[in-house]
Amino acid sequence: MSAVLSPLAALGRTVLAILAYVGRIALFAIEAVSHLLRPPFYWREFGNALIQIGWLSLPVVGMTALFTGGALALQIYDGGARFQAEFAVPSIVAIGMVRELGPVLGGLMVAARVASSIAAEIGTMKVTEQIDALVTLSTHPMKYLTVPRMVAATLAVPVLVGVGDSIGIFGGYLVGVNRLDFNAAAYLKNTVDFLELWDVVSGLIKGAVFGFIVAICGCFFGMNSGRGAQGVGRATKAAVVAASVMILAANYMLTEVFFAA
Repeated sequence: MSAVLSPLAALGRTVLAILAYVGRIALFAIEAVSHLLRPPFYWREFGNALIQIGWLSLPVVGMTALFTGGALALQIYDGGARFQAEFAVPSIVAIGMVRELGPVLGGLMVAARVASSIAAEIGTMKVTEQIDALVTLSTHPMKYLTVPRMVAATLAVPVLVGVGDSIGIFGGYLVGVNRLDFNAAAYLKNTVDFLELWDVVSGLIKGAVFGFIVAICGCFFGMNSGRGAQGVGRATKAAVVAASVMILAANYMLTEVFFAA
């Protein structure tokens, strides 16, 4: 009997540990939002975070979107050819990019780059007792370290998603016109005709949520990192994994809310 129950007990412990982590992250996020409503606000930290999260993430998000749009056009053309529906390539590329692929891939790329960076930076500050020094100087670590990064990521990632959507659609256009022999004017017309405003807005809302998740996960695991280099390394890895999984889960829930019939 124990041989049967032991795997179930191990599974139960894993599920409970995951739920406990989710609860701790949720409480951390609530505390961060509550500090946002109370002064002071550290504008210099916000500006630095905006550059690090937004501007410096643009190349990797842009390249990812460009190649994704091109590959999506090829796949849709090949699949549509089985049903004589090749003409749908422009509209499906545009809708697929702005609704799903642009926000999700942009969020995952930012999670890989930014969540790890934030966790490593704050974790190193904890190991070297710089966070304790902030408390000694009457500076709340949550307000100084978390709130500026949270606001910067929430504002910057939707902009990255919008730019990535445009680049991804352009990648599909390049492949459609140069590789699949679409007429350039007809391709652009189909893209514009079938793309609705809510498609774009829903993707930008997803980007804001994903940016919030990335910043919260990076700050949470950084502030709760263990001592030494191994502790910082584990915190960095956990931040990226948690942010990526939460982005995918949030994407499903938001899609259910936005587009469920």
